[in-house]
Amino acid sequence: MTIKKLAIVTGVGPGTGASIVRRLVADGYRVAMLARNAERLAALQGELADTHAFPVDVSDSAQLQRTLEQIQAELGDADVLVHNAVGATFGNFREIDPQALETNFHTNVMALLQLARTLSPAMVEKGQGAIIVTGNTSALRGKGHFAAFAPTKAAQRILSESIARDLGPKGVHVAYLVIDAVIDVEWTRKMHPTKPDAFFIQPDDIAGEVGHLIQQPRSAWSFLSEVRPFGETW
Repeated sequence: MTIKKLAIVTGVGPGTGASIVRRLVADGYRVAMLARNAERLAALQGELADTHAFPVDVSDSAQLQRTLEQIQAELGDADVLVHNAVGATFGNFREIDPQALETNFHTNVMALLQLARTLSPAMVEKGQGAIIVTGNTSALRGKGHFAAFAPTKAAQRILSESIARDLGPKGVHVAYLVIDAVIDVEWTRKMHPTKPDAFFIQPDDIAGEVGHLIQQPRSAWSFLSEVRPFGETW
């Protein structure tokens, strides 16, 4: 019997993360789901076959390493990584607690480094694999209210590019997906109660682009991909 390929997804929340998991299961993957909320992961595992819940705070390097070793022991080597976990704190440079920037950096950048260092050797040995990182326009510009967030997303994009330049020639596709939009989840709807449906980007559509990046042919790999609603100003 052929064993299905394994994908690891971080940041599996009720929006984009859950949609990415559903897309990967539909595409024939087993999925290891990482997030801090154990109850939410357990509910999704109960809903979807071939999913496996691993509660973890990815900003804690020791905890993350133990989890990755557990996944390898129970499920084998990963073929795909989607780093969707995000640390976000907002305020201008005078308002923020500097510790918030460091905390966000651990989730957005250091966790990616650790995930890539741990998981990519098996991908390189196979000569194939994919690492997809979900980002946003804060990776490209630093607005005043994003002083504790944008620097970490910019660093995440640059780290992703460094990883891509190293792993691409070895057969591993690395891509950074810029999401230039407000994602349609319960809390964003409460923040924008008067906005029409077309204002929001749908988590399932983000997941569709993630699936597309994973499946891109080797002759036409993307590194930097952007998605936004048709009416978004940019």
